[in-house]
Amino acid sequence: MLRDRLTAELKTAMKEKNERKRATLRLILAALKDRDIAARSKGVTDGIDETEIMAMLQTMVKQRQESIEHYEHGGRLELAEQEREEIEIIRQFMPEQLDDARLEKAVRDVIAELGASTIKDMGPTMAVLRERYAGQMDFAKASAIVKAQLG
Repeated sequence: MLRDRLTAELKTAMKEKNERKRATLRLILAALKDRDIAARSKGVTDGIDETEIMAMLQTMVKQRQESIEHYEHGGRLELAEQEREEIEIIRQFMPEQLDDARLEKAVRDVIAELGASTIKDMGPTMAVLRERYAGQMDFAKASAIVKAQLG
C-alpha cells in the first residue's frame, strides 16, 4: 500500500540523513493527513483511497513545475533545482506517466467506449479518465484533447 511505502521511505531517508527526501516525504505525508481529515467530514473514516493519493501527488508535481518557471524567470536557479529534486522524489511514488501518443489513444478509447460525441460529454469522459489514469497523465493535456475531439 502506498501509505506504508511513504512511511517506510521516510524512515529510510531519516536513517540515511537525506534531508531533501526527508523534507519532501514529510510534506507528502502532511498533505495526505490533511486530506484524510477533510474526508472524515464526508464519512470516510479510513483515509482517502489510492486514486485520490495519486491525484494529490500529481497536484504536488504540477505546483512544483509552476514554481520552477517562476524561480527561473526570477533568476533563482538554486530554488528551481530544489523543486526539480522534489519532483523526482514525488514521482518515485507515481505510476509511469503516459506519453503523448498513449495519452491520445486513452482519450480516443474512452470517447469510443462512452459513445461521446458532443462537448456535453466532456464531463463524463474526463471522470472516466481520472478514475482509470490517476497519476498517469496530465489531465490539462487530456482535457484539451477531449475538447478538440468532441468540439
